[in-house]
Order: sequence, then structure tokens, then C-alpha cells
Amino acid sequence: MAKALLSLSLLIFLCFISGELVKIVHAQKTWCVAKPSSDQATLMANINYACSQLDCQILRKGCPCAYPDNLMNHASIAMNLYYQANGRNWWNCDFRKSGLIVVTDPSYGNCSYE
Repeated sequence: MAKALLSLSLLIFLCFISGELVKIVHAQKTWCVAKPSSDQATLMANINYACSQLDCQILRKGCPCAYPDNLMNHASIAMNLYYQANGRNWWNCDFRKSGLIVVTDPSYGNCSYE
């Protein structure tokens, strides 16, 4: 009986710790960026798709995220906007295997990836 009680207590303790670890992992902020190996056509398709689903005004000339003015930068920003708007689930950063989830904030200058 004492052995069964000890085993049950250990199991409850491990479940509690596991639950806390899951909360810690999910609490970490993440961002979605384009994989550096992505080709130009894929980057353009990602921009078009993400910006058809949400407002990408942040990429317009004169806005903080317009520069550098290249497909890799614009795709990363558009993909991250989509990822953030849809709950930061891994599948919202897949973009046909061309998205990469990162834990380091890719914001730069006045361009915030928030």
C-alpha cells in the first residue's frame, strides 16, 4: 500500500513538473521568418498569400519595415505578420516548408516584428 501511494505521489509530481515545463516552452516568444534557402518565386508567393489575408501596409515605401527593400526581408515580415495573427502555431509558419520559427527577435531599427 505504501509503495502504491509513493508511486502515485511520484506520478502526480512528474505530471505537475511536465505541465509546468510545457507552459514555460509555450510562453517563450517566437517569430516566423523566411528560410534563407527559399527561392525568389517562393518568397513572392509567401508575400502574396500572407498579404491577401491581412494588412501588410508596414511594407509600403516610407514605412519602417520597407527597408531593406528585398524579397527575403519582405517575405519574413509578411510571414511573421500572418504567424502572429493566427496564434503562433507552427503550421502558421510552414509556408510549404519555407518558413522558420525563431526565438531571437528579428526586429531591427524601427521595424518591429511584434
